[in-house]
Amino acid sequence: MKAVIQKVDGASVSVDGETVGAIEGQGLCVLVGVTHDDGPKQVETIARKIATLRILDDEKSATDLDAPVLVISQFTLYGDARKGRRPTWNAAAPGEVAEPLVDAVVEELRNKYNLHVETGRFGAMMQVSLTNDGPVTILLEA
Repeated sequence: MKAVIQKVDGASVSVDGETVGAIEGQGLCVLVGVTHDDGPKQVETIARKIATLRILDDEKSATDLDAPVLVISQFTLYGDARKGRRPTWNAAAPGEVAEPLVDAVVEELRNKYNLHVETGRFGAMMQVSLTNDGPVTILLEA
């Protein structure tokens, strides 16, 4: 499982012109990608890192500041463009495997860490808008 975590000052995700998830103020925008052998251990690790990574103001975490999180599924994190000019997506898990795991990350953030979490729409063509604050962008793998 991979996650790209960005410290943001507001972020939103839209589908067909409709905002489906948005956070205001300081928080995290997180892109989550799932590969074939991911499971509960990776969910727990990624959720813990998202919740406790100290990248917000004054070296605080989302749990320290009760900061909102926008989670967006992103299979393209497993794109491979080492050969040719067209990436392959072979390492990305299929939707029926990936969707429940992305949902589990969201539930872990909400239930275990008591964070306000907004989401995109799995499998949809989404437009993401954000203000990267810092800029701060961290790549995690579990």
